[in-house]
Amino acid sequence: MPLTKEVNQEIMNEFGKDSKDSGSAEVQIAMLTKRISDLKEHFQKNKKDHHSRLGLLKMVGKRRRLLNYLIKTDIEGYREIIKKLNIRR
Repeated sequence: MPLTKEVNQEIMNEFGKDSKDSGSAEVQIAMLTKRISDLKEHFQKNKKDHHSRLGLLKMVGKRRRLLNYLIKTDIEGYREIIKKLNIRR
């Protein structure tokens, strides 16, 4: 399920460089994390929804690649975002 405009704006305000920053790695990671957490709730209700599970795995992989990019370019930013989003590595 896609995120609403209000949720996207909140994430951009919190993690972006300004209120219109939607392309930075930090914002993309935060948006993917929100979508992944929403899907976790969906799977608790719908255990046999394997098609959505494939989408979840793709999102987790994309978030992992973005986190690897962030490690290479900005290690302090990486440490900050995993602390804020409570992502274990």
